[in-house]
Amino acid sequence: MTAADPSLLSNPRSDRVRQVAALGRRAAREKQGRFLVEGPQSVRELLSHAVTAAEVLYLTRAAADRHNAVLDAAAHAGVVVHECTEQVLTAMADTEHPQGMVAVARQVDVPLEQALDALGQSGFAVVLTHVRDPGNAGTVIRGADAFGASAVLLSDASVDLYNPKVVRATAGSLFHLPICVGTPAAQLLAACSARGIRLLAADGDGTTLLPEADLSGPHAWVMGNEAWGLQPEILAGCDEVVAIPIERAESLNLAMAATVCLHESGRLRQA
Repeated sequence: MTAADPSLLSNPRSDRVRQVAALGRRAAREKQGRFLVEGPQSVRELLSHAVTAAEVLYLTRAAADRHNAVLDAAAHAGVVVHECTEQVLTAMADTEHPQGMVAVARQVDVPLEQALDALGQSGFAVVLTHVRDPGNAGTVIRGADAFGASAVLLSDASVDLYNPKVVRATAGSLFHLPICVGTPAAQLLAACSARGIRLLAADGDGTTLLPEADLSGPHAWVMGNEAWGLQPEILAGCDEVVAIPIERAESLNLAMAATVCLHESGRLRQA
């Protein structure tokens, strides 16, 4: 295509571009039931693992030349593809320097019962009760995926799953496992308990050290806020409070602590 091609999206102030860019705001995402997927890796995972959610792919000529496999996957799935200029892509994307492509997708979260069904008789999950930092939430989801967790439960008091920073931080992992959003933390814990899923609060003041924790059956790691940790009523609703042994550092941040706990659960499943 050339700049004269009428099918090339070249006006960064067009209604189409404004509508896509609006998905950077939570109100627009909730109204449309859609979100942005930026960058080749995340788009590739969308097309590989949640293709029915993919609606439109926007990309530059340079990105099209570099990522033929993404174009082929989109064509095979019947996803609409539009070529656009660098200026248009920058106007659509949340990042200052986007990586050549942005997809619009329907939201992919699942009902709570479906997420809990995924645990079966031996799976494990992570519950994020009041996690507010997008990078932390996305990193925890990526860790849950990496170590074989069955599901992620994101409370209504936590950051929006579809915040572009969360989506980027998951590196495509949000398309790999069921994620439930929007349920109050107390209801998440009650639903887990009703299913016989043991609730393990991760807290530096825990009386059980991680190597001693019983991770043999279905269980869920319960993680708190980055600044104040787990609220007293959340701790009281858990079956056990588990601490990670630390030699020198004062503490671990949320994403690091969750990664360690999830790794231990995954390691024991593979033993």
